[in-house]
This record gives sequence, structure tokens and C-alpha cells, in this order.
Amino acid sequence: MNRMRRGFGLITAIIIMVAVALLMSLMLTLTHASLKATTDVYLKEQAELLARSATEYTMLAISGHDNNNSCIEHVNISYPNAATPTHEANVSVYYFFNGAPAKCNHVLNNAIATDESNMTALIDVWVSVDMNNTGITEPIVIHRRTLQKP
Repeated sequence: MNRMRRGFGLITAIIIMVAVALLMSLMLTLTHASLKATTDVYLKEQAELLARSATEYTMLAISGHDNNNSCIEHVNISYPNAATPTHEANVSVYYFFNGAPAKCNHVLNNAIATDESNMTALIDVWVSVDMNNTGITEPIVIHRRTLQKP
């Protein structure tokens, strides 16, 4: 009878240890999924903010540029630095001009009739998150298109 109690106690201990191991495994899986989701949301929000900032930076560059001779067609931004960027923004600028400069290849329309519409810029911003520097497993890409008047 004593041996049966020891055997029953051993089986009970093994069942409890397996149950605890399964619960710990489930807890680690849920923690990892939660961490991944939080990281993805954080990086996506940063990408959306960088898209807005890249648009404003491009507008600043256009307004400070002499558009009579040439025009700004591309702007590239690496965030937070060029050596190990977590985000990269690539901006393409297309123009609506009344008599476009000769060195401007991104002109959508060069026969704008009104002065108010002259020198309007269509700004395409693509922000991508660098998978190597952030450790994410799925790509995050944000596209933002705006029509701006510098």
C-alpha cells in the first residue's frame, strides 16, 4: 500500500510539473506576441510621423531653392542616422509649372493658366522600416501623397 502511495504521488508530481511547464510556455508565447505587436505599432507610428516630417522638410527645401534654373525632384532621409537607420524616407516631387525650367524632369503640366496654381508640387513620400536594424520580421511601408503650394 505504501508503494502505491509513492507511485501515485510521483505520477501526480509529474502531471503538475507538465501542467506548469505548459502554462509557462503559453505565457512566454503570449508575452512574445504582445512584445512584437507593441514594437510593430511603435515603428509604424514613427514611420507615419517621419512621412509628415519628410513632406514638411521637402516643402522647406523647395521654398529655399532657386526654382528658375532647376527644381528639387528627390529627397532622401535616413532616420536617426545614415550609418544605422531604422527608417528611410524617399521623396519624389512632381510639379505643375507655368513655363517649367529646362532642368526639371518631373513636370506633370507646364501650361498652368492661373498664377495661384503655378509652382504647385505633388509630393510622394515612401517611408520604409529597415528590417535589419529593427529586428522586425514583416515589412512596414507607409505611403503619403500630398499636393502642396510652396
